[in-house]
Order: sequence, then C-alpha cells, then structure tokens
Amino acid sequence: MGWIKNRDKLHEASLASIKAISNNKNITSKNGVPQRPPLLDQASLSSTPRSTKDLSSWRGESDFQAFWFAYHKNLKEIPLTLPARLVFNELEMSRVEIVGSRHFKGSKTNIVKYLESKSLAVGDKKSPAYEALCANLWLKDLAGFNLLTTSKEILSDFNKKYSSVDFSHLKNDLIQELSNQEKFSKLSEEFLKKINLLTATSDEDSFDEDEPFESPGSSNEIENGDLEQNQDDDEENFDSDSSLEEIDIEINENIEQVASTSDGASIDEEIEALSYPDNNFTESLKTDYSIFTSEYDEIVEAKDLTTPDEAIRLRVQLDNLIKPYQTTIGKLANRLQRLLLAKQNTSWNFNLEEGMLDTARLHRVIAEPGHPLSYKQETEANFKDTVVTILIDNSGSMRGRSISLAAICADIIGSTLERCQIKTEVLGFTTKHWKGGDSKQEWISKGSISNPGRLNDIRHIIYKSADNTWRRSRKHFGAMLREGLLKENIDGEALSWSHERLIKRNEERKILIVISDGAPVDDSTLSANREDYLDNHLKKIISQIEKDSPIELQAIGIGHDVTKYYENAITIHRAEELGEVLLDELTKLFKN
Repeated sequence: MGWIKNRDKLHEASLASIKAISNNKNITSKNGVPQRPPLLDQASLSSTPRSTKDLSSWRGESDFQAFWFAYHKNLKEIPLTLPARLVFNELEMSRVEIVGSRHFKGSKTNIVKYLESKSLAVGDKKSPAYEALCANLWLKDLAGFNLLTTSKEILSDFNKKYSSVDFSHLKNDLIQELSNQEKFSKLSEEFLKKINLLTATSDEDSFDEDEPFESPGSSNEIENGDLEQNQDDDEENFDSDSSLEEIDIEINENIEQVASTSDGASIDEEIEALSYPDNNFTESLKTDYSIFTSEYDEIVEAKDLTTPDEAIRLRVQLDNLIKPYQTTIGKLANRLQRLLLAKQNTSWNFNLEEGMLDTARLHRVIAEPGHPLSYKQETEANFKDTVVTILIDNSGSMRGRSISLAAICADIIGSTLERCQIKTEVLGFTTKHWKGGDSKQEWISKGSISNPGRLNDIRHIIYKSADNTWRRSRKHFGAMLREGLLKENIDGEALSWSHERLIKRNEERKILIVISDGAPVDDSTLSANREDYLDNHLKKIISQIEKDSPIELQAIGIGHDVTKYYENAITIHRAEELGEVLLDELTKLFKN
C-alpha cells in the first residue's frame, strides 16, 4: 500500500477530466458528498484518498459523474413511488456507466471498485436503497462487468429473490438500447413491473406524491408529544412506543418546513456571526484568538449532506447499532421519563384549614358531626421550562466505534427528553477539508504571514434544531456515520457557536452537552501558530461558560477522559455501559 502525494493536483485533474469527457466547460465543482445522480452542471467529489488502495474507487466516483454529464439528458419524469424512483434512477446511472466504459476502457476497473465500495457500505437488505443497488449490479452483470466479491454476493441474493421472474426478453432489449435513453427508460418501467414496484394506476393504488414514504417497520402513529403518563405502565412497554425503534423516512421535504435555526435567522446570517457574535460574553475572547478568514466557513443542515437513499441506508445502519441495547436502554429511559414527568406534575397538600374543600374526606364529618372540614391546596411543581443542546465532535479521530457511540448517545438523550416535552437540539462540528482548504490557499497566496490564526474552513452541522420535531429530524442522524464527513475539529469555535444558539432561546433552563473524544486538532492552524493555540482557546471558552454563563455545561468523553477541559464530565468506554451512565448523569442534571 502506498501513500498519495500532491492530492490537491489529483483532485484538480479529476475535475478537468469530468469537463473534458462531458465536453462541458461550464460544470462547477464542490468538495463534499457525491450526488447520485449529480446536480445539474455541478460535480461533487469527496476528498482525495490518502492511500493508493482507495484510489480506483475514488476515480470510479469521478468517472461516473463525467459519464452522467456526457450521456444523460433530462427527460420528462414519470410519477413513481420512492422505492421505484430509486431503482429507476440507479438503472439510468448504470446505463451511463456502461456506455462511458465502452468509450473509455480504463474506467471499467474504477467503476467496479466504486460499486464494490458501495456494496460494502450497504445497510439493511430490506431498504429501497439496497434494491436500487441490486438493479445497478444486475445490469452491470448483463453488460459483462466482472464484479468483485461483495457485489457478487448482493447480485446472487437478487437473482435468488427473483428466480421465478422471466427476464429473458427484457435482458436482451435493455442491452440493445443502452445508447437510446428514451427507449431504455421505457424498458426500465417494464423492469419495475417485473419486480412489482410499478403497477397499473387505479383510484385505489395510485401514488400520492404528497404522502411521505415509510420504510418497512416504520410508524407514524405515535407523535413525540403524545406521552403515556400512566405511572403504572410496565417498563417493558417502552419498546412499543419509543422513537428509538421508529425508522420514519419522509422524503418530501416540502410538506412541512421547519426553521432550522432557533431565532429564525437564515443560515447565511449565522455564518456572518459564526465565530463571535457581538455581545459582552464573547468580547473578551477576541484578544487571544483570531481567524484568518471566515469567508469559506459553512453551517449546513444534515439533510444536505446525503442523498435521500443514502440517508435511509445510514439511518438503518444506526438503528442496527442501537438494536442490541434497545431493551436495556428502553427500561432506563422509561425510568428517566417517569422522574421528569413526576417533577413536572402538580401535587396536593391535604388536611389544611383553608383552601379547596376535600370532598374525599367528607365521610368523616358525617360519621362525626363535630369533626372539622378538611381542605386541600394544589402545589405547582418547581420544574423550569428546559432546552438541551447536544454538540457532537465530528472529527476524524471519532471514526468507527467512537462516532457510533456518539450517535447512539444523541439518539437516546434526544428521544428520551423529547418524550418528556423537553426541547432538544443536536449539532455537530468538523472542517470541510483536511489540513486547510480555501482559507489556507488564500493565506499562501497572500504571502503566508506569521501567526495567521485559525486556518481551515469550518463546517458546523445542524442535525436537529430545537423547534423541529424528533420524529422528522432523526432520519438524518445517520449522516454522522458517513465516510468522508469526519475531518478535523476546532472545538472552541463550535462551543461558542452552540452556546450562542442556546443563549438566544427563551426557555428558563438551558443545558449544553458536549460529546467529544479529546483535544481540538487542525494541522494547518497548529503548524502556523503556537502548538497550544486551539487548546488554550477551548479552555478559555469553557471557563467563560462555566463561570459567567447561565448555561449548564456537561461533557461526555467517548473513550477518553475530558476532565482536563470540562469541570463536569464523564467517560464512556463501551456501549454496554452507555444506558446506565447516561441515565445517572441525566438524573443528576434534572434532580437539581
């Protein structure tokens, strides 16, 4: 295995290839999540891999986009359900890949490696995304592609599932019409009929585009606000109504748009004040910390980081990680829910000399006419209106087990609190690039001045705003598990950003929970400034919040002790201890 040098130049070369193959010089580009299918005239490439073993797959991603722009044209869309649309689109993407590989022979190996990486990352076999991938591999196999191990296994499952379906004539027709998109589209509809994803339209079974798609096993019957307040419910009943089990996937985002920021400001307005809003609390932080430029920073919603089918797959992947601990988590969450609901409920004081007549004790007056009347008074529970922000470290060091634990933590805390009518916000932070991005390039072009301050393009992510419902937002949590998202971490600015979002809220009590695995790291910034530059900045912001802010700060260290930074911190090493530790800490927080 070798390591790739001049990765930036390789990235530029790939973009140049896309423009050349597609014969379209107007194609723009952006770094980030590759779109399947790509957006109109916009190529999106993930970061160039560091290892040569991943290079072919990355090139396959680039080749696919080049072929899409070269051999695909926009036709009038036919109305389809989401599962059918995913399969239909994947057949068209497979078509352009096959046509392109016939003209550019070397691309076939890259595309096969790219498909293998998609096959390795595929989630639940019952998901629409899995069925769509099967269709792609099926057509590739017909065209003579030599698929790799995992892709072959998936194709084998597909062939077994539809072994009774006669595809013989359709196979020949599809291969013959690969160069004719219109005819190929008609044949793709025939394929959908063969696998029972497209039926004759009738009043009873016609597709309503305003109805959200739900994956198998999902449930819309229970809203988060519909709480079961019967204190005698068996703890085992948690699983039946908990949002931990829901896989609620609603693709039509136009049905009910909810503002993603708590104060109604646009994301562009947030970016302008991203690092330090102009107020007394953060004014003192400006003197010891600087930013070379914030022009390239971004605040992005999680739903914009993935395609709809990828969001489904990643959400299912996260649900599978939660599943082994679901029974234990359910019991613990029910105990916390009962504690919180008990604190929110009113209580009565009895046997008083004044107040409301206690009719339940009138029998004593009848039995003993001289017995005084008994009165009662209602006592309001001293439970403050509360909002909780969960801030998750999305850095590269969290990759694997750590980010899985963090995502499970957020899901458990958020779903439990929202069942108890406590608003919850979930945020994430990382950078757009490894070792600097446009900020660093601008710094170099201006002469690489010494001590430039922060020197990378930060990316702050909104997984769920406090005013959005858990049921609608949780489908995007799986984005945390996406390869390529996790890069570097500038914790101080992220903490400042989340603090300012929270401080604007109207709730009486505000809690900020940080989930991280240790110190802030950004190679570009640290190599151009002091080694403790980001470390000192984070410590100063934490100190300001803990001493001067009304917000309560709690940290959860994933696999690492973070008490070096945070006064109130716990550490979680294994998923097995997750439920008990979280319950203990949340109980302490809400007993106050």
